[in-house]
Amino acid sequence: MRVTLDPKVRFASNGAARRFSAGSACGVCGKASIAQLRRRGLRCPKAASLFDPEMLCQLPPRLREAQAVFGRTGGLHAAALFGPGGELIVLREDIGRHNAVDKVIGWALLGGRLPLSDHVLLVSGRGGFEIVQKAITAGIPLLASVSAPSSLAVQLARELGLTLVGFLRGQRFVIYAGEERIAVSASLMVGGS
Repeated sequence: MRVTLDPKVRFASNGAARRFSAGSACGVCGKASIAQLRRRGLRCPKAASLFDPEMLCQLPPRLREAQAVFGRTGGLHAAALFGPGGELIVLREDIGRHNAVDKVIGWALLGGRLPLSDHVLLVSGRGGFEIVQKAITAGIPLLASVSAPSSLAVQLARELGLTLVGFLRGQRFVIYAGEERIAVSASLMVGGS
C-alpha cells in the first residue's frame, strides 16, 4: 500500500519508531520456565473410557471435510473437538493453529462445557508444547495431530498424563504419551509404545 499525506499534514517520523524487543516463541509462550507452568497446578485429564484406534484414524478426513475456509484458500489451520465416538463437536479455523485451539476451547468455556473429559482435540499442524498445555488446562485427555509433536510437548504430555498422538494419517499414528487410553492390544503396536 502506498500512502501519500496531504502537504498540510504534519508527520513526525521519529515518533513512529517502535522500540521494543520481539522474539519468536520457543514453545513456552512467555513463561520464564517450564517449571513455572508445572506450578500452575495442571492436573492429569480424566477419561472414563478408552479411545478406539480405528475411530482416531477417521478423524483427519472429517476435520478436512469440515474446513470450509481452508477448502477455498488452502491457507488455514484447524482445530476440532470430537466426542468419544468420533462425532465432530466443533471446528475452528485460523491462520495460526494456536489461535484455532483457543477458539475451540473458548467455545467450550463460554458454553459451560469444561472440563472436556472423553473428548479428542485434533489439530491440523504439529502438536506443540503450547497446544499440549491448552489441552491439559481444558481437561482434554487426548490430543492428536497430523504432524509431529515437539520434544517439549512429549515431555509435558508424559509428565501430566495427556495422551499424545502424532502423525495421525491414513490408518497409522504414533503414540507419544498416554498409551493406556487407546484400546489397542500390545501385539498390534510396532516397537512397543
